Amino acid sequence: MVTDVPMDLVVKDEQYQRLAHLHQEHEQLLHRLAEKGHLTEEEDFEEKRLKKEKLALKDQMEAILRRYREAATA
Repeated sequence: MVTDVPMDLVVKDEQYQRLAHLHQEHEQLLHRLAEKGHLTEEEDFEEKRLKKEKLALKDQMEAILRRYREAATA
């Protein structure tokens, strides 16, 4: 997940909270798939989809963090 996130951002920003929650859910699902070892074709497709979505969530979280930091230094 995104590192060095100010606690007030995590507590106050509902969008960031939602994204972080979804990111964590994706992480847990990916962990379960990884534990299986061999994946079916559908599971492999699901794993790839989850990884792409997780990365997109992280990018959105980073953008919020960047805006937060820019506002704090302005």
